[in-house]
Amino acid sequence: MSQNHIQPYQAIIWDLDGTLIDSVAYHWQAWRVMMEREKIVYAHEQFVADFGKRNDEILRGSIDPTLSDADLERMAFAKEELYRQFVREGGLTLLPGCEAWLQRLQDTGWRQALGTSAPQGNVDAVFEAIEMRHYFDAVMSADFVKHGKPAPDVFLAAAAKLNVAPQHCLVIEDAEAGVEAAHRAGMKCLGVLTTHKQLSADWVYASMAEVPVDFFARLNQSSSLAAGHHQA
Repeated sequence: MSQNHIQPYQAIIWDLDGTLIDSVAYHWQAWRVMMEREKIVYAHEQFVADFGKRNDEILRGSIDPTLSDADLERMAFAKEELYRQFVREGGLTLLPGCEAWLQRLQDTGWRQALGTSAPQGNVDAVFEAIEMRHYFDAVMSADFVKHGKPAPDVFLAAAAKLNVAPQHCLVIEDAEAGVEAAHRAGMKCLGVLTTHKQLSADWVYASMAEVPVDFFARLNQSSSLAAGHHQA
């Protein structure tokens, strides 16, 4: 990119679960098993509504606002240990279109970061299951920020690590909490309908495989690509 002209968008910040990888079933299984052990009823509908949030926000927001720090840490640790076990046993795949876009964006000079509500241990497990670490110039997980999505912390931290101003970053998300976090960070957001039926993102597609091949190039070539809900 020209150093004499600041492009409107210079970096892509990807969410992980539900956006890049099809991990929803593993997360649901892990929550279900952990909650059954704790004798807690956790409905699948609530799990879907909570998807994309951090464990502390789920456990205190949906289960028990008075949960002690010790119990929260114990339950969250048990859930993530189960999730990582399921990943190791069952493997993971990138969602449709994601690998092609990761490669295409890298080849055309975009900086890319990961900005996820997942703990770093989960990110490491995913990188062991799928060879994609080399696509990212920065990786930011829940362990390194104070507040999870819908707070903007993880996206702002990822932008800082990339050394790119927030307004020059575009977030790719599958959950409403992530879309809100992107907007609160001052970033535009492309939403993919992989885990939710609708999103309030600036652009919405069924999956990354449906995003036009020249979508990101056109963002910086012309102002004609106005934000809108393009659902494929």
